[in-house]
Amino acid sequence: MQGVRIDLISEERLAQMPSMEKIRLILDNVRDGTIVILESGLTPDEQSVLIEMTMQEILPDRFSGIEIETYPSKQRSAGVFSRFIRGDEENRRLTVIGPANQLKMIRKDRGLISAWISGR
Repeated sequence: MQGVRIDLISEERLAQMPSMEKIRLILDNVRDGTIVILESGLTPDEQSVLIEMTMQEILPDRFSGIEIETYPSKQRSAGVFSRFIRGDEENRRLTVIGPANQLKMIRKDRGLISAWISGR
């Protein structure tokens, strides 16, 4: 089959997975050329680990890396300082992740992530 594969992963499925399992699932799928869309997104820590692991895997297998874009949650606490004091992490929603050589983010605004996806 020709074309681009897109996996839409539900919030429920992600909630059942430990962080490293989520990251490995995403990275393995993206390495295979799949565009991954997460309904609930990743925490900032998970996103950092994903980027770190991606950087470690770029050179050995000619992996081009990832392109990632996330919408922040609509529901925000009173302010950054109060979230910091309480230890709240900003909730994420809808994250788009794909191979850097196939996925280019064109535009992001309040209600739209626009991306260009090329075949292999």
